[in-house]
Amino acid sequence: MKRRSFQLCVRRLLSNTRPFPDYSPKKPSIQDSQLVHQISNTIKLRHTEPLLQILKPYETKFRSDHLIWVLMNIRYDYELVLDFLDWACLLRDLNLEVRCIVVHIAAASNDLKMVRELICDFWAKPNLDIINCFVHFVERLIYTYKDWGSDPHVFDVFFQVVVEAGMLNEARIFFDKMLNYGVILSVSSCNVYLTHLSSNSDMLGTVMKVFSEFPPLGICWNTESYNILLNLLVRFGKIKEAHYLLMRMEFKGCIPDVVSYSTVIHGYCQGGSLQMVQLLVKEMQMKGLKPNSYTYSSVMFLLCKAGKVVEGERVLREMMLEGVNPDHVIYTTLIDGFCKLGNIQGAFKLFCQMEAQNLFPDLIAYSALICGLSGSGKIMEADRLFNEMINKGLEPDEVTYTSLIDGYCKLGEVKKAFSLHNQMVQVGLTPNVVTYTALADGLCKCGELDTANELLHEMCRKGLRLNICTYNTIVNGLCKAGSILQAVKLMEEMKEVGMHPDTITYTTLMDAYCKTGEMRKAHELLREMLNVGLQPTVVTFNVLMNGFCMSGMLEDGERLLKWMLDKGIKPNAVTYNSLLKQYCVKDNMQTSTKIYRAMSAQGVVADCNTYNILIRGHCRARNMKEAWFLYKEMVEKGFNLTANSYNALIKGFFKRKKLLEARELFEEMRRKGFVAAAEIYNFFVDVNYKEGNMETTLELCDEAIEKCLLDKARTGD
Repeated sequence: MKRRSFQLCVRRLLSNTRPFPDYSPKKPSIQDSQLVHQISNTIKLRHTEPLLQILKPYETKFRSDHLIWVLMNIRYDYELVLDFLDWACLLRDLNLEVRCIVVHIAAASNDLKMVRELICDFWAKPNLDIINCFVHFVERLIYTYKDWGSDPHVFDVFFQVVVEAGMLNEARIFFDKMLNYGVILSVSSCNVYLTHLSSNSDMLGTVMKVFSEFPPLGICWNTESYNILLNLLVRFGKIKEAHYLLMRMEFKGCIPDVVSYSTVIHGYCQGGSLQMVQLLVKEMQMKGLKPNSYTYSSVMFLLCKAGKVVEGERVLREMMLEGVNPDHVIYTTLIDGFCKLGNIQGAFKLFCQMEAQNLFPDLIAYSALICGLSGSGKIMEADRLFNEMINKGLEPDEVTYTSLIDGYCKLGEVKKAFSLHNQMVQVGLTPNVVTYTALADGLCKCGELDTANELLHEMCRKGLRLNICTYNTIVNGLCKAGSILQAVKLMEEMKEVGMHPDTITYTTLMDAYCKTGEMRKAHELLREMLNVGLQPTVVTFNVLMNGFCMSGMLEDGERLLKWMLDKGIKPNAVTYNSLLKQYCVKDNMQTSTKIYRAMSAQGVVADCNTYNILIRGHCRARNMKEAWFLYKEMVEKGFNLTANSYNALIKGFFKRKKLLEARELFEEMRRKGFVAAAEIYNFFVDVNYKEGNMETTLELCDEAIEKCLLDKARTGD
């Protein structure tokens, strides 16, 4: 059906076409004819000798017209044509007519490479009037076509060269002109045209128009054509339209290939649609198409973005089993994903695997690992990797340096951070606002608030536009140092320069007021925050809750919790923990239990802190059965007791004369490296002494002296 409609379309076009013109060159004079005859015979009979030597006698008399007349005599000996052309070019440049004649001869000899070179060489001339030259070239090419070659491939090559030169409007004019002569350019040439149209960011409408206009003109789009359009739609974020086009391909007689599916899968991956990706991969495999490296890379990007890095690694193994070799991009995506989850061990495993595959880690892979190590406090390992990277000839960029600087600042090693900053400047890199924010944060952590403030002004002098993170860093530093008034002043300065405080700014200040018991001021900030249209987060409410509880305002805390629930703001474990802690401190375990049950009823999952708070509270209230039940439950969930919780449980069991449970917990505590309270060591020293276990008694005495008495002496407690 499709073939028949195509044939009808071609017949319709041919019925309205004009014939190619006859070629009518200038007639040679008798004298010219003799010269042409002599040259033609000479090069035919003595073709094994250098033309430069045998044609020396004719150089002074030779003109462009002679070149055309000689070509008429030797046109069917292509090698001879090329040799003669080389000789002629030494005497003078080819005029346009001669160039077109040789183009046709080369096309008729199926030397399309030479065709391309001759056309490209023409466009490479300096100071060329592109439009005029285009018009003349097309005229000469058409004029010489009928008598010098009649191979339509010549028009395909010309069209492609014009397109590649960026003359897209002229290419379309040429396409339409050739239709007038009944020549339909190949789909390959039209694909080149589509590709170059697609490279222009504002050409989507034009590409779509061409895609719909060309089939009635005789162009039968193929799978490559559809892939070009699919890629363009995905680039513009039109994923649903791309998916619809993929489904239509088969109805149009084009079978989608791995590139077609991979392009649409990539689009859905960029949009985060995991379910659609899984459906398309399954559909692709059902059609016998194996995902390629690009497909896998897109899927892994999506999984890592969603935090499903373990699943991403599983896809890597599946990919390798299918015989598809992962590239730098795939490994780097997974390494970065593991680092962002804090799983540095998993990232290093992939890093080593990458090297084993002879894929040497690049700057991005190293930077991802350095960033992950720095963020998790493993600064020495990050520094070692940084130096290894330099030794391998890789040059760190602003991101690499900033990651390392941030790591040192977080540990309070500001001197080393500034040393890296200076090194960064020396190698010609410009620190950005993120770099300076990290340095400001480091200065604040060391209590050097004046220096941090100076750095802030230096950033402004350098023309850097401070972002909200920079201001929030300084505000946080001032609040932690107890300089709340300075923090408030800085927030006002932010407003003056057009930088609006965000939820983090307000929450940081509210936290500072709550910790100093100034709940009224904290509440005023909340009102101001709501008035400017900012929505408080659960962290904001947790700050207020902690403030109420620390100030002994438990009823206000409970009212805040009720208000949150009424407004549909879901509290988290931290919200409930503040209330639980204060009620446990007051030995009000009845209310604590009631709050804990309400927390569970709301679907809020208890965290490690919740269990430790409740266990200590029940131990103080001598509810050892309840404390022991909670201990078993938290262990099953993978949580650990704190040293204080161990001490509370052991003391509680001693008071209940449950020596076996107390001893079991004491040994567990020691195995985990926790330091027991001095009185607990005393309990077990006495117990072991009475039982006659002198070796254990002496061991516990030594341990108590080392861990309790000496530690107290060192800390001055």
